[in-house]
Amino acid sequence: MNSPVLNRRTLLNRFGLGLGGIALNEMLARESGAAPVTVDRGVLGGTHHFAKAKRIIYLFMSGGPSHLDLLDYKPLLNKRHGEQLPDSVRGGQRLTGMSGNQSSIPMVGSPFKFTQHGQAGAWFSELLPHTAGIADEICVVRSMFTESINHGPGVTFFQTGSQIAGRPSMGAWLSYGLGAENANLPSFVVLITKGKGGQPLGAHLWGSGFLPTKHQGVLFRAAKDPVLYLGNPEGVDDKSRRLMLDRLKELHEHQLAGTPDTEISNRIDHYEMAYRMQSSIPEATDLSDEPQHILDSYGPDVKTPGTFAANCLQARRMAERGVRFIQLYHQDWDHHGGLPGALPKLCKETDQPAAALVKDLKQRGLLDDTLVVWGGEFGRTNYCQGKIQANFGRDHHPRCFSAWMAGGGIKAGAIYGETDEFGYNVASNGLHIHDFHATLMHLLGIDHERLTYKFQGRRYRLTDVHGHVVKGVLA
Repeated sequence: MNSPVLNRRTLLNRFGLGLGGIALNEMLARESGAAPVTVDRGVLGGTHHFAKAKRIIYLFMSGGPSHLDLLDYKPLLNKRHGEQLPDSVRGGQRLTGMSGNQSSIPMVGSPFKFTQHGQAGAWFSELLPHTAGIADEICVVRSMFTESINHGPGVTFFQTGSQIAGRPSMGAWLSYGLGAENANLPSFVVLITKGKGGQPLGAHLWGSGFLPTKHQGVLFRAAKDPVLYLGNPEGVDDKSRRLMLDRLKELHEHQLAGTPDTEISNRIDHYEMAYRMQSSIPEATDLSDEPQHILDSYGPDVKTPGTFAANCLQARRMAERGVRFIQLYHQDWDHHGGLPGALPKLCKETDQPAAALVKDLKQRGLLDDTLVVWGGEFGRTNYCQGKIQANFGRDHHPRCFSAWMAGGGIKAGAIYGETDEFGYNVASNGLHIHDFHATLMHLLGIDHERLTYKFQGRRYRLTDVHGHVVKGVLA
């Protein structure tokens, strides 16, 4: 499965046609008016089984949103507000260094009201009115859990399947396995909300690790040039750029003929993709052709580049143009203090755009084969970090937290898993990160145990040596 793909360039060289054959092939293609561009179909060349989803839009809330104040209603915490967390509930589980030395661990209820929505009667915080409005389109998972107790390993675990940086990211695995749908756009795009604080996001989160570099995510910026170094330098026109790339390709192919190194081929692919993106990216990122009612649905921030609203609309545009994996990051959910004041602001920035994205995809017929995921790297504790005060905070909590998914073969209007009445431990149907990854890959037609890559004598996969498909969230 991991043998090099026999592409056109390799085929010509192996059959003795050499650079002359390549030159002839491209000359004839140009004379016919068609660019010699082929779409990368991935190492699998298809799928292992029927795919219910073709692409993923992942809305990652970096910092750890509080499940207890958003999606997991626990009235017992309000009833026992200020009481000590029972030792029987904690069960000796480790705490972070930020609250592990507290002499008092008082439980704290949510200051926000919850109401039930949808046919399943799912509880939603008053901070998520728009998400509550799509209750019948999403599956709320209340039983996520992880081993990671700090942000760096936690985010890395979700994005790469390992707490240690260096493994390929989820988007890179999908690009490697399934390839691209559009030869003129990257198969993996990353959008980060501009101007947010919180824990930093490193490029390893969308990197290709030991996979070929062409599978790494392409970061789009909120700027005139969304992708760095894509435009021509001053004084260089398109014809000159094409001539330079042709000559550079010839040099690389000459090197490739003598040194069969896949990174040389990847370098050629990078240059050619960059050239095609000079025209495809401006068109894909230009929101001027969007109807006013669509802009209004995403909220007042949609016209400001780099906002979460603008990025959600960009994500929809990327999805309809065939981008395989669209990763959005929205930071600053790390509320060790000031939660009652900070959490409403974060929800105001994200609630309406996320719900609008799901509705927009549905009305365009894209939700059926687009999987939308919302969630962070862990949840927050049911006890107060420090002393209880009006503007309290919650510490990191990996033992249980919430997420939601929509479209792409997910059971709509459903609730999966439960936590105990204290919101501290999983009570039923726990969903680990490895299971989460296995399920997402299953929906895209991939058997997570069969998509592997041999590196340093061992075969690796996104789910490492773990993971099971969670059938309870499937339609």
